[in-house]
Amino acid sequence: MEEFEKSPVSVGEDTGMDESDTVENPKTSRKSCSDSESSDSEDEADQKEQLLTLEYELSSNPSNYDAHVQYIKLLRRSGEIEKLREARENMNTLFPLSPEMWIEWAKDEASLLNDSNFESVEKLYERGISEYLSIPLWCEYLNSVQEHDPKVRDCSADGISKARDLFERAVTAAALHVSQGSLIWDAYIQFEQAILLPIDQSNIQAKEKQVQCIRSVFRRYLSIPLANLKSTLLAYKAWEVEQGNSLDAESDNVLEISSYVATAYQKAEEMYKARAHLEDQITRRDVSESERFQHYMSYLDFEKSSGDPARVQILYEHAITDFPVSSDLWLHYTRYLDKTLKAGNVVKDVYSRATRSCPWVGELWVRYLLCLERGLASLKEISAYLDLFLTRVDGLRRRISSASGDDVLNYSMIRESFQQAANYLSPHMKNTGGLLRLHAYWAHLELKLGNDLNAARGVWESLLKSCGSMLEAWQSYIAMEIELDHINEARAIYKRCYSKRFSGTGSEDICHSWLRFEREFGTLEDLSHAEQKVASRLEELQLFRLQQESKCFTGATDQRVQTLKNTAREKRKSSSSAIDDQSTAKQRKYTSQNKKLHEKENTQGLNLAEVNDGEEKKGKVEEQVNEKLMKDNPTKSRLYTDRCTAFVSNMSITAKDEDLHQFFNDVGGVTAIRILLDKFTGKSRGLAYVDFEDDEHLAAAVAKNKQMLLGKKLSIAQSNPKQRKRESFSITAPGEDASNQSGRHGSSVSKESGEHSQGSRAPRVPQSTGRKRHENIQLKGKNTFALPRNVKPLGWTANKPGTKTEEDEKPKSNDEFRKMFVKS
Repeated sequence: MEEFEKSPVSVGEDTGMDESDTVENPKTSRKSCSDSESSDSEDEADQKEQLLTLEYELSSNPSNYDAHVQYIKLLRRSGEIEKLREARENMNTLFPLSPEMWIEWAKDEASLLNDSNFESVEKLYERGISEYLSIPLWCEYLNSVQEHDPKVRDCSADGISKARDLFERAVTAAALHVSQGSLIWDAYIQFEQAILLPIDQSNIQAKEKQVQCIRSVFRRYLSIPLANLKSTLLAYKAWEVEQGNSLDAESDNVLEISSYVATAYQKAEEMYKARAHLEDQITRRDVSESERFQHYMSYLDFEKSSGDPARVQILYEHAITDFPVSSDLWLHYTRYLDKTLKAGNVVKDVYSRATRSCPWVGELWVRYLLCLERGLASLKEISAYLDLFLTRVDGLRRRISSASGDDVLNYSMIRESFQQAANYLSPHMKNTGGLLRLHAYWAHLELKLGNDLNAARGVWESLLKSCGSMLEAWQSYIAMEIELDHINEARAIYKRCYSKRFSGTGSEDICHSWLRFEREFGTLEDLSHAEQKVASRLEELQLFRLQQESKCFTGATDQRVQTLKNTAREKRKSSSSAIDDQSTAKQRKYTSQNKKLHEKENTQGLNLAEVNDGEEKKGKVEEQVNEKLMKDNPTKSRLYTDRCTAFVSNMSITAKDEDLHQFFNDVGGVTAIRILLDKFTGKSRGLAYVDFEDDEHLAAAVAKNKQMLLGKKLSIAQSNPKQRKRESFSITAPGEDASNQSGRHGSSVSKESGEHSQGSRAPRVPQSTGRKRHENIQLKGKNTFALPRNVKPLGWTANKPGTKTEEDEKPKSNDEFRKMFVKS
């Protein structure tokens, strides 16, 4: 087709042909057209055949880099967009794409989309610049954003901000590139100048601000050693002339510009002269690849001697772009970063790119893993370890499956790889899906390649030792046994795990799973046995949830009660101090203040009533628990209703539940043990409650009082919390010795009396007939409530004979008292 278009026969042209030849020309032309069409069809058929060949090659060997490149080129030529996009994604999952391939991909996508969908193209450019340092790729990215982004194109405030951020990123990444960095700076200045043009001349403030912005970019540009510094200086001076400054735009003399800009320029020029010959050596194309590589290494040694890590890193990135699969270069680069930066996102990013570019270099992988470990990588990043081990196992598995004769590998290599992975990853990936995936794959290969069922079971058992609370591990183990038709073994695993505590609803799920298993695989007796076990377990779980709800409700109620008590205590203190400090004049207002105090106390009484309602609700929850226990299991109901409990004290703080079980083993009947712990340290307080089935076992346990346990003589007594509660809050009964009673329960009585003094009146208590209660009471401080009724305060004259006037009945003021004493 191309040959036909390049050599057409023009009608009327003097070709030396006779008339008959001229008549036959259309037939010749039609014949050539048919030949070109047949040639095109042959090319198309040949192209399809090549595509099929490459597809087969990539399916069997996806690591063939050249096959990926050829496949993408053929798809791009044929115009199959969807296949082309998929082929590029598949290649990029295995290898980094070259800058040229990223530019082609982004341009292809931009031609298919409108400006409103430009974000997908931006994402492609972002992926490209993260893999290699390429000045042309950055320039294409910047130009594409200015051309296709509507906000940037219209110079809106958001668009200008977005473009400037992108230019600053480009400058940070590529400004030190000696030979090509000026391309980024020139594009930056052109963008800023384009913003200056549409600004109205009357808007002096905005215009001056933009001029300063351009001047700042120019000055930064002139301070960096680049290849075209002199032309940049001339461009800067010409621009300053346009702004009205008198400079010689055709001279490279720096005396006319500001001193600090001239100093920075001269320093940059000296740095460039020191590197000019090195730049010429690495940019020459008439030398071999090995010679150019050596030139790069010499250049790197020079930059390292200068002591500027930023310049060293930018040169390494430049070299990697030219030698992307050089393992020696990647090793030199990563060693330098390990020595200078130690750890950080920059080092991790370089290692990630190095392992993708040279995945066959084991040292890069090992040092990459060490880098992640030094940087305290997250669980997601540590998954790279798992992928590395699994990739190694995948390769060994394929070689064992496809090899024959003497090339067959020993399966022990796979087992060793799995063991190394498990030893290394288990502490970091405990109870995670990644560790489960590793062990599932391991157990599968033990069965299929190792033909060792016991080894496969050992894999699952080792996982359960470290991840026994992981429901998925038990389920996968059971699924393997069911798949092998080992019903009894699967049932045994169910019996081991159905009573374990799993997160969420996992405990209930495993119980229901066991019942479903027995319905599908078990006998009627097996199903009945499982139903009995599961029913008891589900009841325990339900009771546990009710108790947790009750505890939560109790905690909230207790906190509310304590808050109200603290409030009442503060009110009592404040009211007491107010009464002590008030003067005689303020006593006249006592009646009104007393009313307000009673109103506050009534309000407090309402709050306490709300707490009592909460306690009643809590009691109802506990009654529901007890009723269910009484109905379903009368034996266990004693634990929650009328417990037969022994209180054990003087116990060693190292004693555990097992020690107490063994101590009361000869007695028997122990149903529960609760060791009291310190709420701050969490250690034992040397006290415990031991619940028994009935009174007989309890009596036998109390008979062991004063016996030794772990070197300490225990004190064992029957616990009766209800009786202790009644005694601690009791009040002296008629006929009881008040002194003894106050000695035993004085603190409780005083507390209650204090509470009754605020709020409602305390009930009257009958007095002993032999001795009056108030004889033992000592009045301290201002106990005004105990003042006898028939004693009048100082200043009253009602008892004087002959003075019964109403005026004398009134209490005297302080001034009247002073006058009395002065007169006397």
